[in-house]
Amino acid sequence: MEEQQNNITLIDAVERYIMGEMNSDERLQFENLRKADSNVDQMVVEHTLFVQKLDRFNQWEKFQTSLNEIHNHLSAQGKIDAEKPKGGKLIYLFNRFKKTTAIAASIAGITALIVSGIIGSVTPKAPANQFEILKRDINTLAQKSKIQDREIKNLKQSGVSANTPEIPYTNSGTGFLIDGKGYLVTNNHVILKAQNIAVQNNDGKEFVAKVVYSNAETDIAIVKIDDPDFKPLPGTPYSFTKKSTDLAEPIFTLGYPREEIVYGQGYLSSKTGYNGDTMSCQIDIRADNGNSGSPVLNENGEVIGILNARQKDAEGVAFAVQSRSIFNAVNDLKAKNDAGETAIKDIKLNTKSALIGLKRPQQTKKIEEYIYMVKVN
Repeated sequence: MEEQQNNITLIDAVERYIMGEMNSDERLQFENLRKADSNVDQMVVEHTLFVQKLDRFNQWEKFQTSLNEIHNHLSAQGKIDAEKPKGGKLIYLFNRFKKTTAIAASIAGITALIVSGIIGSVTPKAPANQFEILKRDINTLAQKSKIQDREIKNLKQSGVSANTPEIPYTNSGTGFLIDGKGYLVTNNHVILKAQNIAVQNNDGKEFVAKVVYSNAETDIAIVKIDDPDFKPLPGTPYSFTKKSTDLAEPIFTLGYPREEIVYGQGYLSSKTGYNGDTMSCQIDIRADNGNSGSPVLNENGEVIGILNARQKDAEGVAFAVQSRSIFNAVNDLKAKNDAGETAIKDIKLNTKSALIGLKRPQQTKKIEEYIYMVKVN
């Protein structure tokens, strides 16, 4: 009896955690419990999936109710008979009333929604209203970082004086190196419409950068550090994989939701993104503004995706572009390399992780210098 009561209390705590109903102290205690007890952590993952399935069922019920309301409205106007469609099926409406102008208009609208859903299930898309992209507004965070007392060097190559005023960057995200020569990958929405770009490493050093590739459909962009002060790094310690990741597999990420690098950990909760988006995946992890572009890695230090959005109405539900889009982006960049730059031709994603078998603190120490804050205006 006592064990049953404890289970009920734990389930209630999990529910309050997922729904964001805990205060800061309760949340901290519960997150410590998750870290200490893998069973509790797994319960959070499973309950989150359960809540999401309930939400999807509720959305379908609302859709069926909407169809019935359309039927009743047209019936009241005498445009159709009062027989209700069985199951609210679109086939019934189409076959019986395809010659009725009012029904045709209704079907056109509904069909557009369904076609949009089908397309979205096989191609990536920008986050919908239920989602929040994870760019960070830094208008109110204009404090200088560790060594931002020097001038931003975005105009060096144009020969402008070193007294050029500092650029007021307005938004930021995260990016990470795919090549030690200074090529980073991030989300397209991070650099969208940017006039100036700078990247800042974990030591606070800032470098001028430029976009060399962008794709709004996949939400992938590649940025090149274009600054004489940048010193190339060895090949990335992490690797990139096209392999699918197992459900509930532990993952972690590093990013810049604030002025210093922040670590986060969680689990893969779905192999697809919202509405079955096959180019994305769903992860159970805390994600904040500024985490857009953060790498999502598995226990072996393999990049499985790029964090790009979170769901507003569900605690800990985030989404990432799958890593195979990075491979596609690099191939596209090489194909579109009109100038024939050798550096671009030589980009090769590392497919053998140097982090296998290391404990997490050791892994993060090796990764940190490859993760950058991406600032834009």
